[in-house]
Amino acid sequence: MSTTTTRRKTNTYYVILIAGAAALGGFLFGFDTAVINGAVLALSKAFSASSWLTGLAVSLALLGSAVGAFFAGQIADRYGRVKAMVVASVLFTLSAIGSGIAFGIWDFIFWRVLGGIAVGAASVIAPAYIAECSPSQLRGRLGSLQQLAIVVGIFIALLSDYFIAVSAGSAESPFLFGIAAWRWMFWTEIPPAVFYGMAALAIPESPRYLVAKGREPEAANVLTKILGGNVLAKIEEIRLTVLRERQPQFSDLLGRNGGLLPIVWIGIGLSVLQQLVGINVIFYYSSVLWRAVGFSEKNSLTITVITGAVNIITTLIAIAFVDKFGRKPLLILGSIGMTVTLGTMAFIFGHAQLDAAGNPTLSGSAGVMALIAANLYVFCFGFSWGPVVWVLLGEMFNNKIRAAALSVAAAMQWVANFVVSTTFPPILQYFGLGTAYGLYTIAAATSLFFVLFFIRETKGMELEHM
Repeated sequence: MSTTTTRRKTNTYYVILIAGAAALGGFLFGFDTAVINGAVLALSKAFSASSWLTGLAVSLALLGSAVGAFFAGQIADRYGRVKAMVVASVLFTLSAIGSGIAFGIWDFIFWRVLGGIAVGAASVIAPAYIAECSPSQLRGRLGSLQQLAIVVGIFIALLSDYFIAVSAGSAESPFLFGIAAWRWMFWTEIPPAVFYGMAALAIPESPRYLVAKGREPEAANVLTKILGGNVLAKIEEIRLTVLRERQPQFSDLLGRNGGLLPIVWIGIGLSVLQQLVGINVIFYYSSVLWRAVGFSEKNSLTITVITGAVNIITTLIAIAFVDKFGRKPLLILGSIGMTVTLGTMAFIFGHAQLDAAGNPTLSGSAGVMALIAANLYVFCFGFSWGPVVWVLLGEMFNNKIRAAALSVAAAMQWVANFVVSTTFPPILQYFGLGTAYGLYTIAAATSLFFVLFFIRETKGMELEHM
């Protein structure tokens, strides 16, 4: 084997290592948002909170994420990507400790919002850092690591909730040292949160940030480890794009007429549509959802864990194909698949028999069809809109506006997530599941036309040419 090939392999391993460390933020992002799934009912009983307050405990963390996402770009541009990751790690740790020792619903909400801010920051910093450190031929696959980390985080959170609840007998029963099981659910986040901070301190700063700060020798060191060979031309190329910039400001996102630049609107459109198709309803409310159509609590939790596993498998498929097929074809396929599967679920739930309490009951083949459609929907989202949106957001903006534009797009994603998550229970109560899934079907159909008309392929392009 030639030394060039060996060196290129070493470089690839090194890039995967640093991208993986950054993607740990994605793992915590998934873990933190999903861990509450198994604790919701127990903590509302523990604090005798109304359904309204319980809903706020779940969804206010998402508004915290919007705030974290909005300011993360500025922090990352001023103090560096790595320091921003360390701050997020500290917030994750504090939130995990605090949520578990909460005395009442309001201080619990405070700790959840703190964790939300960390989630929002991680959702911006990881894709920017990974895009800035990845060679163009690997960028799609490495960018998908963020989504893989998110879905693994969701899966592990659901699995640990399941394990703790089953071991203790239920989420409100005492677990280790006589402390309620639901409190332990939040404390399981402490080790990965601390590990994320340690990993962040072990990886190099982004070469594009270093060039922007005039630290070119350091940037050359990092780029040599990433690309190998002579990197002076690459540094010159980055310097030229960086020199055209000042400190990025949100005013850079505005066009001549004072409105947002078209590319920023496209980023916001991608972010919002990724949420409007209702994916998080499956993850935040899945156990409630399956119980609503007649499954037992244990079976509902089992189905939720299976759905999490399906999500991981499909994200691996996306990683395998995103640099081969490109971003746009995957999004188109995903949109078509989501429209068909969501439409099927809307039809099944809309035509279901109602029980005495007015809840839909699915008997026989209808229940099986709904289960298959739901998992196929997660499959279609998992290889397309889940990972590819993060890849595109990390790479579609030029160097000058990347951090600021990503902040705005990610903040809007969290607001959309908040809207979808908070409106689902009332839609379910007043209009039924059929209507809820009908709305998500319309969003999926819209996403198809959005991709056809507004998204251009970025496969294989250098970030400096965006």
